[in-house]
Amino acid sequence: MQTIESLIIKTYKASASLRNATDKQIIRTLQMLADAIEENTAAILSANRRDVERQNAEDPKTDRLRLNEQRISDIANSIRKVSGLPNPTGKLLEHRTLYNGLLLEKFAVPLGVVGAIYESRPNVTYDIAALCIRSMNGCVLKGSSDADNSNLAAIEIIKRALAANNINPDCVTLLPSARETVQELFTATKWIDVLIPRGSESLIQFVRKNSMVPVIETGAGVCHIYVEKDANIDKAVNIVVNAKVTRPSVCNAVDTIIVDNAVASQFLEKLQPLFKKHEVEVFADQKALKLLQDYPALHTATAEDFGREFLSLKCAIKVVENFDEALEHIQEYSTKHSEAIVSENKANCERFLKEVDAAVVYTNASTRFTDGEEFGLGAEIGISTQKLHARGPFALEKLVTEKWIVKGNGQVR
Repeated sequence: MQTIESLIIKTYKASASLRNATDKQIIRTLQMLADAIEENTAAILSANRRDVERQNAEDPKTDRLRLNEQRISDIANSIRKVSGLPNPTGKLLEHRTLYNGLLLEKFAVPLGVVGAIYESRPNVTYDIAALCIRSMNGCVLKGSSDADNSNLAAIEIIKRALAANNINPDCVTLLPSARETVQELFTATKWIDVLIPRGSESLIQFVRKNSMVPVIETGAGVCHIYVEKDANIDKAVNIVVNAKVTRPSVCNAVDTIIVDNAVASQFLEKLQPLFKKHEVEVFADQKALKLLQDYPALHTATAEDFGREFLSLKCAIKVVENFDEALEHIQEYSTKHSEAIVSENKANCERFLKEVDAAVVYTNASTRFTDGEEFGLGAEIGISTQKLHARGPFALEKLVTEKWIVKGNGQVR
């Protein structure tokens, strides 16, 4: 039986095969993979069904785990988009000759081997593999036991596409889902260049605190929408409803609605019937409680509710007296993922864009657009909320580092 370390070393060695592949080989691999995913829809759904049946239907993770024909089609189309993106490696970034005749060139090159730890979502297996293949990076994947059958079905299809195009299939490896596996990942500093956690805040913090391999965080999203006093109320209602109900289990769904006192009554009156239709639970501060007293699923908000990533049909509502109070609230509770303002006041919109510190900041749009595919990046490994190397949708363009090439003719120093 292969050890975890031996699997990681095999990926490290196999990644050279990927770096030596031609652009045509890589594009053909991804296109073949996309076709194979659609051709194997029935088998993928069967594997996924076995995973879903083991879950609590009320758990928000179950929605993220569940696949259907549309989601499988979306995965395949996302991979096709990745195949059509330009190779981010091999770009000449700098070219100059020094006083002593040395020729200096700087190129974008693959990171090497990317490790990823993630929960529930089987689409992540396809997304990360496709992005790493396109950027010529090996990848070591550690999914959760919740998605075991789905991930095993995925890796089999991925490896077949690689082998069919004469690329060593070991350049993409799915590790066993057992918890003990992560300790091997954390210490594989010789074989893995970067480790990316994607999932709950507890998972991200656990990886951050324990990994010896450099970590790029894809953080939790406590997202806010501020309905400012000069907002178009109908526009604000549509944006808030979209950001909450279209897919509440994802990190770019809104968690806290901040509304200016001057328009709170008018806004909440129009919001109530739509939230009631979608059975959204509301955790309201004292001012919002009075305005929503007839709302059926109403709770008194605590400080903890304003810092919660709900990942479900729940949200907090806070009424503020002015713009400054709204900014203070966001500054205190934001996880620096996605923040939005709805306002027709251009000066306040510009101030919001400048002062709010987040990976993505919006004016008059839903936070649900924070997504690699929506941004035209093909797919994403996650949404990075940190500031070093990558921020926002972490996708193909950021799976590179730099290498200096120096050409001489006998120069010594």
